[in-house]
Amino acid sequence: MTRPHISVITAAQNASQRLADRHTPFVMNDWYVAAFGEEIKDQLLARTLLGRRLVFYRASDGRVVALEDRCPHRSMPLSAGTLEQDTIVCGYHGLRFNTEGDCIEVPSQSTCPPNMGIRAYRTLERGAVVWIWMGEAEQADLTKLPAQDWMTDDQWERSQGHLSLQANYVRLHENLLDLTHLSFLHAKSFGTPDYAKAAFESVIGDGQFALLRNVVPTTLPPVWGIPTGLTGQGQAARIVRSEFRSLGLHEVSVTFYDCHLPEATRPQYRIRTAHMPTPETATSTHYFIVHGRDFAQNDAQTTRFMHDQLFVAFQEDVDGLALQEQALASTPAEDLYEFSVAADAPAVAMRRYVLGRQQKEAKA
Repeated sequence: MTRPHISVITAAQNASQRLADRHTPFVMNDWYVAAFGEEIKDQLLARTLLGRRLVFYRASDGRVVALEDRCPHRSMPLSAGTLEQDTIVCGYHGLRFNTEGDCIEVPSQSTCPPNMGIRAYRTLERGAVVWIWMGEAEQADLTKLPAQDWMTDDQWERSQGHLSLQANYVRLHENLLDLTHLSFLHAKSFGTPDYAKAAFESVIGDGQFALLRNVVPTTLPPVWGIPTGLTGQGQAARIVRSEFRSLGLHEVSVTFYDCHLPEATRPQYRIRTAHMPTPETATSTHYFIVHGRDFAQNDAQTTRFMHDQLFVAFQEDVDGLALQEQALASTPAEDLYEFSVAADAPAVAMRRYVLGRQQKEAKA
């Protein structure tokens, strides 16, 4: 059979309409990563998030200021202006805006027009990351920001990086929820042939989606084997939990140990990776990553080795998802259909959840 029956295709297309995709409007009332804290200084930084042009800077008291990047006078980007004493001066006619987005000076007249200003966004700096609430600032809800204790814990060694993904952010969440692809897309980096066939368990709850996989015994790729010393053939256990924690955070937790040692005496090595996708546009995503480990403390050489190896693999995701986006864009709607398999259950549930969130927000 070269092509499914038309009724099967129609069923697949109908099922896809109940899932979030590149055509789904963004959910604004949630926390997303705007930048790493080290990126925001006492100078203007322009960045597009969720289809909106923003300008950032760090105020003299250390706060991260996020404003609409458009002068309301004649729409000049404020990021093309200058920062003077915690205020932005528009580079076109010199209108001045404070940290709250209020226009406080119009050089050509003695007073400012009432209610003239731009939108200000709520930000929160936690550890190395600056989060932003893209909905109305007064609705910013800290309970929607998942805890990431290891990202601020001195017992965890960390590195970080940013990649530009030319694909929709929902596809990245989906990619992370089913790591079966490690055996194929990452065959040359940190995947192993046995990973895809290892038994897995799905966790599907109210806004909670995870896939658990125990790969035991296994041979670790160099990125894990060399730092842990578990380099033997079939020596290691690789216990993985990949979890969607919010629209702006996906966390992968892995434990390694020598499966030939007694449970009471074997050391365990843990790693965590925070994958933090923030939509730029419908088909482009800011991909922020923080990786941590609880072993080989204060070892800069190990940190650099693991970081470099991991980002080779993460770039493989970026390249693969970009190819998917190109295929989606070039396929006529009547010919576009996708089927799901058992391992997709958490990802499918996640996409239903995202679409439901967007529809609920639109009604409100």
